[in-house]
Amino acid sequence: MADYVIDGARIAGIPDLYAQLNSLFMASEDWRLGASLDALDDLLYGGFGALSGDEAVRVVWWDAAHSRDALGQAETERWLRAKLAQPGTFDSATIRRQLDEVLAGTGPTYFDLVLEVFAGHPDVRLELR
Repeated sequence: MADYVIDGARIAGIPDLYAQLNSLFMASEDWRLGASLDALDDLLYGGFGALSGDEAVRVVWWDAAHSRDALGQAETERWLRAKLAQPGTFDSATIRRQLDEVLAGTGPTYFDLVLEVFAGHPDVRLELR
């Protein structure tokens, strides 16, 4: 089993998460993942970068509590508002509903959404520490 470590203390926002993912998984590639949950999902399916092999993978996320805060309500609000600022690119009604839920404290944060993506990949074991 291959092990990869995310240093949660170095995550202050969404770009920092993807910078770490790129350095961990994409070092051998001549291109980088964009900061998107779809890109993360594609990465975890394997087939390119460090996950091009068939072996199981363990990702240990140190200082996950720090990352949970950094990718929490404020960062999620910023991310959703940036999507709303691009009319025609995203479904504004859906994004507005998601934003309302996040502001009410009932919707998932970006950290929660990242965990959901990992949960969809049983060959990639995520350990929060």
